[in-house]
Amino acid sequence: VRVDGFTRQNADVGIGERVTIRKAEAEKADKLVLAPPEEASVQFGSDAAGMVKRQILKRPVVERDIVPVMSSTNHPFMRSPGQAIPLIAVETDPDGVCLVTEDTDVELREEPIAGFEKTGGGITYEDIGGLKNEIQRVREMVELPMKHPQIFSKLGIEPPQGVLLHGPPGTGKTLLAKAVANETSASFFSIAGPEIISKYYGESEQQLREIFEDAKEESPSIVFIDELDSIAPKREDVTGEVERRVVAQLLTMMDGLETRGQVVVIGATNRVDSVDPALRRPGRFDREIEIAVPDEVGRKEILQIHTRGMPLSDDVSLDHLADETHGFVGADVESLTKEAAMKALRRYLPEIDLDEEDIPPSLIDRMIVKRDDFAGALTEVEPSAMREVLVELPKVSWEDVGGLTEAKQQVQESVEWPLTTPEKFDRMGVEAPKGVLLYGPPGTGKTLMAKAVANETNANFISVRGPQLLSKWVGESEKAIRQTFRKARQVSPTIIFFDELDSLAPSRGQDMGNNVSERVVNQLLTELDGLEEMGDVMVIGATNRPDMIDPALIRSGRFDRLVMIGQPDQEGRERILEIHTDETPLAPDVSLREVAEITDGYVGSDLEGIAREAAIEALRDDDGAEEVEMRHFRRAMESVRPTITEDIMSYYEEVRQEFKGGGRDAIRDAGGRVGFQ
Repeated sequence: VRVDGFTRQNADVGIGERVTIRKAEAEKADKLVLAPPEEASVQFGSDAAGMVKRQILKRPVVERDIVPVMSSTNHPFMRSPGQAIPLIAVETDPDGVCLVTEDTDVELREEPIAGFEKTGGGITYEDIGGLKNEIQRVREMVELPMKHPQIFSKLGIEPPQGVLLHGPPGTGKTLLAKAVANETSASFFSIAGPEIISKYYGESEQQLREIFEDAKEESPSIVFIDELDSIAPKREDVTGEVERRVVAQLLTMMDGLETRGQVVVIGATNRVDSVDPALRRPGRFDREIEIAVPDEVGRKEILQIHTRGMPLSDDVSLDHLADETHGFVGADVESLTKEAAMKALRRYLPEIDLDEEDIPPSLIDRMIVKRDDFAGALTEVEPSAMREVLVELPKVSWEDVGGLTEAKQQVQESVEWPLTTPEKFDRMGVEAPKGVLLYGPPGTGKTLMAKAVANETNANFISVRGPQLLSKWVGESEKAIRQTFRKARQVSPTIIFFDELDSLAPSRGQDMGNNVSERVVNQLLTELDGLEEMGDVMVIGATNRPDMIDPALIRSGRFDRLVMIGQPDQEGRERILEIHTDETPLAPDVSLREVAEITDGYVGSDLEGIAREAAIEALRDDDGAEEVEMRHFRRAMESVRPTITEDIMSYYEEVRQEFKGGGRDAIRDAGGRVGFQ
């Protein structure tokens, strides 16, 4: 039987305890008085009592029970939507178990009730979604020593003293620590890393000592250190004396904890590699637990938590939203639900008189959040992890890619299938490709195709141009590649697109002075070989100089598929012209088929130039022109010439044949013949 945190508090039982349950005989309540717990700041509107009553109808209540009420967009409480607000049953009439009915007189008092301080936070394990395994591991490390220290005495071991929670921002590290403190009924001491650092000599260490001494006196207790990396950075990396002394004091305090698990230190950081290594050993932070970006199941749990007090319309599917929010952490999901609620509120604003003190209850009861509200919110809320990387949200579909039918099919098989239908590869017992290299002349649509496949798979899209990653500082370029792949793993499914790959990963050994490029190639090879466990991260490279790319990259297991994006055929050229003249008013005499016949050898960017130049020619003839005529297209074709020569195309054809046979030298020779140096 699953019981929520407030019910467990009312029954004074903990998770895992054996209890006896019997059916209660409840009388109808004539009156119920509710008040907030001490230290809780709650403001009630004029119709708050009616709203609370509607939420707790048919709920049995006993005097001094904690009655959780959900805060939402239609609730006059100063809390986040979806958060349970604990109210205390101060008085019931009659006494004993009472059932709230339509006839019950519900009274709300704003004056807090003493003796219920620990209910103020109200954060329980039920308020945390997507972290089932992490919660279990933290409970083993924290709850067990506090509640049953005799187990460790029997086994002859010291209980754990510290747990280090690490992971991206917004995943729930602080929330998890608060829930543990609330569930164990332990005293909770919070240290915000930057706040404890003082410019006065010895003051920072004194504050630390005082907090740990208070924790010992009020044990069982939890000392939570947020942003641990800011007060305990690696001592060899800091120049300030204060940071070194604080680290030394923290080590001393943790070594001095001899309370057999009654004081546990929980640290949280999103930069675990920046924490001093002396803290990251048994006896101090015994266990390191990664709080990762939630998967689809976890995102649905978080959505359920943040929408449990929200009036949703029937067309809202949390399963669909969970599938659409790749890479969202808990904080992002909360932001999404808030934004959706605000969009819903804007729909009702015309009916609300802001000068009136109260909003009609009938209007509040009609308020619902629709699917369109969430769709609008999704366009404005992006995964926080993606804000640090070069990211684009493609608005390109396969319909926008004209021609290139064979190349499109190859890219779909290599990228779209593994991300959308991975079971096909499982059924056949083969591994999906890890990377695809698109090569061909400039302007043929390599970047466009990468964007289209990212959009069609609903994958996050990280676009990286080769020169942007290169840095003159030793190690910075490799670090940038590591961070790009790390972000991709966090927000998978992800497509990483390396444009101008030849500038980022040229053949090693050609230029002995270019050590940066060699290190970058080595790092790229390492990351690609590490993709075995990440089926939801695909890599697409694009280049117009395939002969320059390091041969180690172009082999099975790295860039598995080599796809040439060449010149479109006549049908493809006609389709490209249709795309680029979609919003252009054309005269009846314009035949795009005829233009396509004449433009043999033109690539996509050339055809786009023709469409643009034809419109300019029409305006040049008459600045009030309302349509483009065939004569304008003919003049445009005279000024816009094909950028790809026959020699260049023959080079790419040779490259395609040599890639099939694996001949690198012939590819380089072909590049030299067409003037590539």
